[in-house]
Amino acid sequence: MKITALVENTTNKDWPTEHGLSLYIETSKHKILMDCGQSGLFASNAQKLGIDLADVDICVLSHGHYDHGGGLRTFLDVNDHAPIYMSNEAFGLHYHGDSRYIGLNRDWLKDCEFTERIVYVDGDMEIDDELKLCSPNGKEKCVDMGYGGLYEIKDGRFVPEEFNHEHYLLVNEDGKKVLFSGCSHQGILNIMEWFKPNVLVGGFHFMKKPLDDKLEQYAKTLSEYDTDYYTCHCTGCEQYQYMKPHLARMNYLAEGDEVLI
Repeated sequence: MKITALVENTTNKDWPTEHGLSLYIETSKHKILMDCGQSGLFASNAQKLGIDLADVDICVLSHGHYDHGGGLRTFLDVNDHAPIYMSNEAFGLHYHGDSRYIGLNRDWLKDCEFTERIVYVDGDMEIDDELKLCSPNGKEKCVDMGYGGLYEIKDGRFVPEEFNHEHYLLVNEDGKKVLFSGCSHQGILNIMEWFKPNVLVGGFHFMKKPLDDKLEQYAKTLSEYDTDYYTCHCTGCEQYQYMKPHLARMNYLAEGDEVLI
C-alpha cells in the first residue's frame, strides 16, 4: 500500500500549503482519495507528483468539515465516475463557536451531478473484502476528549458537536489492518481501543492541547498498542514533537510525503 499526502498543513517541499488534509491511497485493488482539503490545492499537488486523479475509483470524505471536503467540487471536475462515500450527516450545520461556519458548501446539495455520485453512509459499511467504513456511533467511549469549542445546529439551536458525521476507512491488505482517520474528533484513544489497527493514519486533534503531563500520558497510552502511527494535520507540530519521545512508532506525514506500508 502506498500513501501520499496531497494536502497537509506543512510540507518539506517548496509548495504552498493550507490547513486541511487530502490523502491518496493506492492498494492492490483500489486508487482512493481520502478527503480533498479546503480548495483545489490537492489536485495541483497530485499533478506535481504524477498522480492522475481521473483514475481514482473511490473517494471517501472522513467528516463534514470544510478543510476536508472543500475541494470536492474540484474532484468532480477531474474525475467523472468515482463514488463519494460520506456520512449521511456530513452536510449538517457545523460551527466553530456560534459564528464561524466550518461545514460543507450546502449549495452542492442542489447539484445533480454531485448528488448522483454520493453514497450516504449510516453506520458501518463494507465496500468490498478490502475496504470498510467504520462508524463510531453507538460505541462506548473510554475517554471523554470534549468537543473543542465546536458546535452544530440541531432543532434550531447551537449544541456541542457529537461528531456523528465522522467515520473511518479501514483497509485490510496483506494481513494488515490500516485505519484512516481524518481528525479523530471522537478521540484518538477511543478510536484505538475500538479498532486496534496495525497502522493508523490521520490527525489526533491535539493541536490546541497544552504540552503537559496529560498529553504525555496520551502518548504513553497510544504506545501500548502494537500500532505504527502516521499522523498529520490537526495533531499539531509542537504536540507531535512533545509526544514523540514517548511514542517512538509515531511518524509525521507532511504534504508531498509518500509512505509504503
